[in-house]
Amino acid sequence: MVDWGFRPASETDVEAVAELRAVVLRADLERLGRYDERRVRQRLRDGFAPAHTWVIETGGAFAGCVSLRPAEDAHWLEHFYLAPHAQGRGVGGAVLRGLLERCDRDGTLVRLNVLQGSPARRLYERHGFAVETEDAVDVFMVRGPAVTAAAVPRSRPTR
Repeated sequence: MVDWGFRPASETDVEAVAELRAVVLRADLERLGRYDERRVRQRLRDGFAPAHTWVIETGGAFAGCVSLRPAEDAHWLEHFYLAPHAQGRGVGGAVLRGLLERCDRDGTLVRLNVLQGSPARRLYERHGFAVETEDAVDVFMVRGPAVTAAAVPRSRPTR
């Protein structure tokens, strides 16, 4: 696995993230007949919330981003994009594992949506997400907090 790290996102990251989104989603959006060069970037700009977003770096350089936005009944995992050079190297799984461990400790449900036919769906399924609903474009998935050994009460042996 490649060496990676996080840093908090700022407003100045929005264009780099919008461009990465366009690159990463292009093949899936084209396959679904939904790719629009301007719209793919603008949707990111419209929903970018630096307070809930982290930039992923490999070797000290920009390699992606991820958001974990709190909502009423869950956290939404959003804007999880990795540059092609960082994909398939264990970074996505490590990032997701770290975020989910945090949600598990807090007892938080996590929701996300992924495009129909996206290979990212397999990553989410490996980490415990299940399909909640889907339509012709999106698959909405959910994952409840995992029960850890530390969270399970231990019974006392009886005599």
